[in-house]
Amino acid sequence: MAENIVKRQVILDTETTGISTAEDHRIIEIGCVEMVNRRLTGQTFHQYINPHREIDAGAIEVHGITNEFLADKPSFEDVAEDFLQFIEGAELIIHNAPFDVGFIDHELKKLKGEKRRVNTLCSVLDTLKMARDKHPGQKNNLDALCKRYDVDNSNRELHGALLDAEILADVYLAMTGGQVSMLLAAEEEVETKSSSDNEVEETLSSVPSRKLRVIRASEEELVAHEAMLEKVQKSSGGECVWLKS
Repeated sequence: MAENIVKRQVILDTETTGISTAEDHRIIEIGCVEMVNRRLTGQTFHQYINPHREIDAGAIEVHGITNEFLADKPSFEDVAEDFLQFIEGAELIIHNAPFDVGFIDHELKKLKGEKRRVNTLCSVLDTLKMARDKHPGQKNNLDALCKRYDVDNSNRELHGALLDAEILADVYLAMTGGQVSMLLAAEEEVETKSSSDNEVEETLSSVPSRKLRVIRASEEELVAHEAMLEKVQKSSGGECVWLKS
């Protein structure tokens, strides 16, 4: 009897007041999207945070978040437990992970009570390191990877934590097998369902208790999907499996 393995991943990005925790720069935005067994669940964590310090002018040019905008936002300590509950036990997928993890650990050090670190709550996968291993000597920032893997980032005029996390999810799936792996996962799921209802219930019970939403594609998304299939069909010389009858 096949064992059902549930893999929960959280794609994460942050925006900050500056580039160095040594100068006590702080997190001002956290964006996370959840993925279970390579499927986006629709569950997200997104929060703007009042850093209680000035944001560097250079940082504002990158993300466009101002001191005035953050004036009425909660402090990190006010949102920390909800954030930690969202990421706990997951594999975090982060582009340039040492930067974001360093800032999160910096914030955690400031909290009262038990001192926690990201690596005691989660495992971490750095997609920048992955990209450099796969594409040595090339640009491997998020914009470059979007271009390389044909991921649409046309809405990314400025950096934003949630938008960047959503884009990184698409890039990660493309880097690690993309639609093909998702199709294989779907086929395995069909085989698993034929085993027993008890196994399915056991698998679902091991997923965190948050209710997962079903998000259906809009007409615009369906049109974009068809356009992408046509592009795959052309680039594969007519071998796109999704267009074969």
